[in-house]
Amino acid sequence: MKRDERVFLMGEDVICNVFGTTTGFLDAFGPERVRDTPISEAGFIGAAAGASMVGMRPIVDVTISPFLYPAMDQICSIIAKSRYIYGGQATLPLVVRSCMFYGNSNAAQHSDRSYPMLMGMPGLTVIVPSGPRDMNGMLKAAIRDDNPVFCFEDATLWGTKEEVPDDPDFIIPLAKADVKREGNDVSVFAIGGSVPLALAAAPSTVWEGISVEVVDPRTLAPLDTYTILKSVRKTGRAITVDPAHQTCSAASEISAIIAEHAFESLRLRYCE
Repeated sequence: MKRDERVFLMGEDVICNVFGTTTGFLDAFGPERVRDTPISEAGFIGAAAGASMVGMRPIVDVTISPFLYPAMDQICSIIAKSRYIYGGQATLPLVVRSCMFYGNSNAAQHSDRSYPMLMGMPGLTVIVPSGPRDMNGMLKAAIRDDNPVFCFEDATLWGTKEEVPDDPDFIIPLAKADVKREGNDVSVFAIGGSVPLALAAAPSTVWEGISVEVVDPRTLAPLDTYTILKSVRKTGRAITVDPAHQTCSAASEISAIIAEHAFESLRLRYCE
């Protein structure tokens, strides 16, 4: 926001700073660039779409990912399609942030992991960072991108600490997976909060002589199929770990990509 005055923040309770993500923003940027919205997701997400089409770069805080559902018409009919509808004359450089509060008794309406629903909608970029460094670099890349980006933030990662470069121009390119741990015997493709679990489990197989590679796709739409296939062709085995629902998930999409493009590389073990 210091770098580009076109960037502004809007969303539910951003001035109240309920979850600590906007500390000091109001004092630093004023009420024109830090805006509370009513609990009307279709309204303010639609407003962000319009603002982005006339030159602004809104960051929309939707608080909890199931709150995206009331705005699905704006997301799927306007945000995802406008560049195509207007023949490339319109760009929509907006970022929509939403947290995933699952596994901590937040009730069914607040506990969905909604990213698979948007992965299948052409025109949207979907990211799920798995740590502070990735969040820092990918969120800045998303803000500077001229396409709509939906950032899903896994609340099970709250409290995670790691070194983050103190460089305002540090970015992590979108649509680029990260090999978090090198290995030779099996590829584990983990998403969001599953990444630290996979990294914690990987060393436990060393005594069995199994070397585990952990790959974090980070961007789920579009997927970095090159890195996925390169890893599985090296190890010959694949495991997908995804906190979202199994049907039509990122895990099932990764599995389908492997089955379609790298089946010949898989090592089959026959039980006698």
